[in-house]
Amino acid sequence: MRHIVPFLSVIWAGGMLFTAPADAQGGQQRRATFAGGCFWCLEKPFQELPGVISVTSGYTGGESLDPNYQNYASGGHLEAVEILYDPRQVSYGELLDLFWRQIDPTDGGGQFVDRGLQYASAIFYHDEEQRLAAEASRSKLAERGIYGKTIVTPILPATTFYAAEEYHQDYYLKNPLRYRYYRQGSGRDRYLDQVWGKERKAWSVVELKRKLAPLQYQVTQEEGTEPPFRNEYWDNKEPGIYVDIVSGEPLFSSLDKYDSGTGWPSFTRPLEPANLIFREDRRLFTARTEVRSRRGGSHLGHVFDDGPPPTGKRFCMNSAALRFIPVADLAAEGYENYLKLFEKNK
Repeated sequence: MRHIVPFLSVIWAGGMLFTAPADAQGGQQRRATFAGGCFWCLEKPFQELPGVISVTSGYTGGESLDPNYQNYASGGHLEAVEILYDPRQVSYGELLDLFWRQIDPTDGGGQFVDRGLQYASAIFYHDEEQRLAAEASRSKLAERGIYGKTIVTPILPATTFYAAEEYHQDYYLKNPLRYRYYRQGSGRDRYLDQVWGKERKAWSVVELKRKLAPLQYQVTQEEGTEPPFRNEYWDNKEPGIYVDIVSGEPLFSSLDKYDSGTGWPSFTRPLEPANLIFREDRRLFTARTEVRSRRGGSHLGHVFDDGPPPTGKRFCMNSAALRFIPVADLAAEGYENYLKLFEKNK
């Protein structure tokens, strides 16, 4: 039998490179546990990281048994996520790097709008290798001096992890609107933008390229145009709404969709005008009006003055910038407020 000798792998942590032992368990699945305030906000970034198998929201670090959402804080537990990952695809160092970019490690009294020790940050290591990697990454991050304050995130041995109630799992998927409103109001992203600046934008580009198909990225981020008549929604006649593929913000309704003959999905008006922004576009030696989503910043298409009544507008969109949600799925995906539109048109 050939013996495989563990080797040193290079890890990017907190913007600095350092070496740490490769995962001792080889290709076996491994666990990582992080606390960083509201567990809803940690689920999404980790679930989108290639090599992560699952992310579970829950409670850990306390003394009480079988905690639930009503009593976990009184038992000394923190909101946390337990991550199952494949070390052949993603290293523990990469998980650490992503973790630091989601939190304020200088705040020991909670995270952002959520106050109390139950919302404090922490790294829970599962073996000595993880402990060493976590301490090294924290030290490298501190050396950069980007916070101006002491990093107080503790590195602690993992204890029993209790999965949270089912309605907390994948909350950002089950309730996308509520999740976005909460996250936007929490102050988390404003803080992270301030601290990480260009680095966060560069990181976001990497994450978007992982999340989106090549054509979706080209259209939304590089102002590309998909081919007419060979795209997903140009002839879709099913009732429902169209949301931004990046941010999920509601943009258009099938009730305002019509066949413009152009080969792209066309609408007479937006579902939520406040979710759109307009810019002058002179790239093709003529003045056009570009349409973008407000929160996602996605390039969607253009609007023209040759549409049918009652608006006379033609919002000519790219299917690659949109995600269609059928009426039957509106409630399950958190868009139940729009069900009344379709009930009126039965």
